[in-house]
Amino acid sequence: MSLLAIKNAVQIFAFRNSQVQRCIHTTAICHKVQSGRYRVTPKKDFPLTYEMANPPHRIAHRKSWNSWNTSNLQGGPRPSETAIEDLFIRKFVTGTWHSLFVSEIIIKRQHNIIRIAGIIRQTLYPRKMYFLIGYTEELLSFWLQCPVKLELQTVTDKRDVIFKYI
Repeated sequence: MSLLAIKNAVQIFAFRNSQVQRCIHTTAICHKVQSGRYRVTPKKDFPLTYEMANPPHRIAHRKSWNSWNTSNLQGGPRPSETAIEDLFIRKFVTGTWHSLFVSEIIIKRQHNIIRIAGIIRQTLYPRKMYFLIGYTEELLSFWLQCPVKLELQTVTDKRDVIFKYI
């Protein structure tokens, strides 16, 4: 056999071998959980609210769900519609109350009533705040075909809701 034929045979064998090796996954299992967690910054100057400070595995122990409804139970009515409505409510409220919410928007569903709770900054005049509350409640009630109530609390400064820095 010539040297060229041996080289070609080795390349073909290596090519076939590499295909086999690519099909078998041989790495170790990695149980690294990253979603919903925040990295510690070098200067420890990143602010976290109480909701953000608790890791995801602490939901229902130290913190609560951001959406309260029973349609996600097995056999519950309209689970996908409820999720889409919650997303729509959050987008609408965030757009209407532009950069005023300093906490997460909590959506609670009880029977036929939707309650939207959150903490906002006191930068608006009371007259404008009452207008926005009525505007939001009326439009969402019309679109969702059920009564909507806003439960808002105000703080003077954004730093009042900071739980800790990381």
